[in-house]
Amino acid sequence: MLFPGGAHGWDWRDSGTGHWTGIQPAAVGELVERGARVVVLSSGVLGALRVAPETLTFLARKHVTVHLLRTPEAIRRYNALVLTEPVGALIHSTC
Repeated sequence: MLFPGGAHGWDWRDSGTGHWTGIQPAAVGELVERGARVVVLSSGVLGALRVAPETLTFLARKHVTVHLLRTPEAIRRYNALVLTEPVGALIHSTC
């Protein structure tokens, strides 16, 4: 989990996130709370991690731009955005 000014490990079980349930609103809430106006969500190397529709609704209501990409591209996008935007990211390194 990367956010403006910091980072820490992301245990997706804490928010109810899973491959089939997808990234949950609780998983991205901390990113928004810590000032992210752009969020990069990694779907994993193979694209197996989904995003719950409620998560996209939550981010849209907060006027947060979302980029959903497979892990290698998500890392590249985050590294480019972090130079100019208050960006957060959830990086799923497997699947």
